[in-house]
Amino acid sequence: MGSIDSGIRDVRAGRLASDAYSDVFSDLHPPLTRHEAFVESDRCYFCYDAPCMNACPTGIDIPLFIREINGDNPTGSAKTILSENILGGMCARVCPTETLCEQACVREVAEGKPVKIGLLQRYATDHLMANGQHPFKRAELTGKSIAVVGAGPAGLSAAHRLAMHGHDVTIFEARPKAGGLNEYGIAAYKSVDDFAQKELDFILEIGGITIQNDKALGRDISLDALKAGFDAVYLGMGLPGVNELGLEGEDAAGCIDAVDYISVLRQSDDLSQLAVGRDVVVIGGGMTAIDVAVQTKLLGAENVIIAYRRGPENMNASAYEQELALKNGVIIRHWLQPRVLTRNEHGEVCGITLDYTVMADGRLVTSGESITLASDQVFKAIGQTPAEAILAEAGIALSRGRISVDDEGRTSIPGIWAGGDCIAGGEDLTVAAVQDGKIAAESIHRTLTQQPDKVSGFVEAVMADSSEGASATTQHPNHPSQIAG
Repeated sequence: MGSIDSGIRDVRAGRLASDAYSDVFSDLHPPLTRHEAFVESDRCYFCYDAPCMNACPTGIDIPLFIREINGDNPTGSAKTILSENILGGMCARVCPTETLCEQACVREVAEGKPVKIGLLQRYATDHLMANGQHPFKRAELTGKSIAVVGAGPAGLSAAHRLAMHGHDVTIFEARPKAGGLNEYGIAAYKSVDDFAQKELDFILEIGGITIQNDKALGRDISLDALKAGFDAVYLGMGLPGVNELGLEGEDAAGCIDAVDYISVLRQSDDLSQLAVGRDVVVIGGGMTAIDVAVQTKLLGAENVIIAYRRGPENMNASAYEQELALKNGVIIRHWLQPRVLTRNEHGEVCGITLDYTVMADGRLVTSGESITLASDQVFKAIGQTPAEAILAEAGIALSRGRISVDDEGRTSIPGIWAGGDCIAGGEDLTVAAVQDGKIAAESIHRTLTQQPDKVSGFVEAVMADSSEGASATTQHPNHPSQIAG
């Protein structure tokens, strides 16, 4: 690391040769060839009651789509995937499969080498999208209109499912481009060739979806206006704010929101023009911390350190992502939390002092020792914050600043649903946001078309009664003949 004695910062663009950027930011996992897809699909046992399927937040029938690939039917395979997860192409690229479907794979348990489910999913969805034909059609138009706030994974998932049911959807997006996290927040090496916008265009082919960009909730639109102008409202705006370190002077040059930096990187047409420091310190332990650390290293930073206040087992980033960072030359230091920023005579950040931490009586405390690191750039990656003030003003019930919802995504205000990162208990995963959007869309559809809600336990009750004879079935209180019409 450099020295902070002089206070001279080394932040500049063009640290790599001009032709090196495309190489270092190339596809993290190159797609499978047709032959490779056949070979990999042949490894699947096509399990009945497959554990991989149970581990998928969107409930994709994984054995079926792999069997369809194995039968040289990638189009049918993609339809199986997209019927449950319309953003299956992006999820195949960014899903933490190592902690979801692939971790549950029988071959992982038996051999430590799971079927490459994510790459097989990408093979199928890429094939269908390359053919340029949308696999779904709209139902008969209902005349109902729904407002969706946020064009990220949750909002797009809800919008597509609602459009498929024949409703008209208008999405209000705060940024200049739609896509949300997929467009602005995913590491560049995970989503190359402008895939987020290609997938967006593919989704919009269903018809019935209009996107209005640069329309932010609380600035350009209000919940009251949306509720008055539409038959239903779905909130999927994610988490627009970033947690602060709570240190004096963190508004100084060189102390940067990691989310903002990744966004600028993702929108850059020329990465050689993006300035990066020689010595970089990242504060945090989640996916954003890993993403910004790896990408600054790829941009040419000499020394990149992730500082996390607890042990490796507490990091939100998966073991795979931590290993990815280490392979790219990032150093991960545990049991450190920031105490003070050092600034030079120009008020710019040139160093950071961190306290060593320990667990004492179940509490995280400082040990009394500290370390000071030279840092041309300090990235804040300690979580994002919801639009709490706007939501509270609208009267929506919140839990720790996020929207409280029921199992179908309904908020405390009739006619308003929510999902994705903005809801309490949100998992901060693209695939989980997609599922939230899908569930809420089905609930909105049932409400607008006055379809009856599902009766909890009804299927199980009928199955049980069928073994006891028809007479018992007709007497069951949840049987359709017993439900008031």
